[in-house]
Amino acid sequence: MDATSPVGALLLCRAEPDTVRPVAQLLRERMVLTPAGEGWSVLVPEGTPWHGGQPEPGEAAEPVDRVVGGWATALAVGSTWPVLALWWDGDRAGYTLAAGFRRPVGYVWLADGTPAGEDEAMRTFAERLGLDPVLDVQALEALTRPDPETDARARLRGLLAVLTRIGLELPPGLDPGEPSGRLTAGADVWPEAERIAWSGWRDAVKVELEAVESSRLGPWMRGPRARALAGAQLAAGLPIALWGAGRRSGGWVFAGALLMVHGALGLAYDRIRDDEPGEGPAGP
Repeated sequence: MDATSPVGALLLCRAEPDTVRPVAQLLRERMVLTPAGEGWSVLVPEGTPWHGGQPEPGEAAEPVDRVVGGWATALAVGSTWPVLALWWDGDRAGYTLAAGFRRPVGYVWLADGTPAGEDEAMRTFAERLGLDPVLDVQALEALTRPDPETDARARLRGLLAVLTRIGLELPPGLDPGEPSGRLTAGADVWPEAERIAWSGWRDAVKVELEAVESSRLGPWMRGPRARALAGAQLAAGLPIALWGAGRRSGGWVFAGALLMVHGALGLAYDRIRDDEPGEGPAGP
């Protein structure tokens, strides 16, 4: 990698594509979704709303790490699985790991592979993904030591090699350091790949409800527990969105908005189901 290196990113989700799809649609970004090993999926952004790409009309470009970090945070807050964003540009490369409401953790390398992050980030990374606290942590800590023979692209490959031990297997063609267009083309060739596109709030709400109802969270869709959860989401969403607006962070604004949408949908769904003919009162 050097100053002329392409800018790109990948979003690795520790969940199957059927689980990732409904949440990814709410990002309102064009992406390609494909399986990436046992219990993993990868989202490949089609657009490049960051420095080095062409933003949409009226949209200010941001650094790639900030854009995909916001996406990862939004996906993780609206789900029960962690999201790992890999990113790179001409000067740096790195990752951001988001998991639920916990503070995201990340690491950065300069283009020549020089470590520029905190060692503790690697240990937190391993803990949140359930990696081996000895062997895997040793492999990760090796990526934080100076090595003149290893550039930033090789560092990302080393990170992915550790994740293969917990099922990650990126399809050929999705190699860190490649430009976004080449990554999209590489993902498109796989039969199981599908394009994620915003289809409007009505379809998004329908898909979201169907996905949650058929998941292990189904018992929380109705009744007192569902109403309590929805109320908590509404209560937490507003201050998060306001905090993000104050920091001019689109990712945190979206995370807060997503929480409020989830809360409103939960209350509405509970009321609609209670009003359906033949439906008795919801259980505890």
